[in-house]
Amino acid sequence: MRRAAADGGGHVVSRRGLLLGAAALGGAALLSGCDAEKRPLVGPPPVAPPHSPAPLTEAVTVQRMRSAARNREVNLVIIAPDSASRVGLPVCVALHGRGADARTFLDLGVQDALNKVVAAGLPGFAVAAVDGDNYWVDVGKGDDPQRMLSEELPGWLAQRQLRPPSAMFGISMGGFGALRYAREHKDLKAVAVAGAALFVSWPDAKSRKVFADRAQWESHEPLLHTDELNGDATGVWCGNSDPFAGADRKLIKALDPAVGKMTPGEHNDDFWRGVMPEAFKFVGERIT
Repeated sequence: MRRAAADGGGHVVSRRGLLLGAAALGGAALLSGCDAEKRPLVGPPPVAPPHSPAPLTEAVTVQRMRSAARNREVNLVIIAPDSASRVGLPVCVALHGRGADARTFLDLGVQDALNKVVAAGLPGFAVAAVDGDNYWVDVGKGDDPQRMLSEELPGWLAQRQLRPPSAMFGISMGGFGALRYAREHKDLKAVAVAGAALFVSWPDAKSRKVFADRAQWESHEPLLHTDELNGDATGVWCGNSDPFAGADRKLIKALDPAVGKMTPGEHNDDFWRGVMPEAFKFVGERIT
């Protein structure tokens, strides 16, 4: 299995180098529902984006992209199955949790889960992850992750001969963001969330020190807009010991999703890894 990313000078960064870079995130960064402090991150050298559409030459790539919507550079991580042609693959966007970045998904068994999807006879697809913050919404700080996902990410994917996003997968804060995105993109084939960081009340949301006021939170909170979500295209996974278990149970009750599973588990990387194969099978069954 060959997974690498080229640096700016054309050298190849090994799969081991990718994983070591991803491992620097640590387990604490993945406890994304908590107010984890952001830590300096290391990883493979950035790769210059292509000037014209060009297919991915490796199954795993990490690049730095300038996002006008976020007013900063962001990581763009693309992970594809080993055995599938990468030209024209459909794309599931993966949104990380609070205190992490897109490189989180390098160490969560994403490619193994994608390989299992293909081995099961389902169509292959790529996973694309980008950096986000503020529960993946615009909270008035000149930083709009939703606009990046809607207006910039499709062009970045097209540069690599990949299709526009047709599915979403989110963990913790990323679950909030994926459901928020789904409200505006009714054509999504699948939305899978694990341990989604949702808030049952304004005091709960206010404690995160993200939203400017109650009205801003209410405009974004997925639990207050379940009528705008497609339950038939949604899968929800959450651990019974997750601090957001109560909120996710409310989501399952209100939305009646295609999959709604509360199982033993906590809000951590072990749980994300455990549900990844099932969540991506759910996506793979619907994405094409």
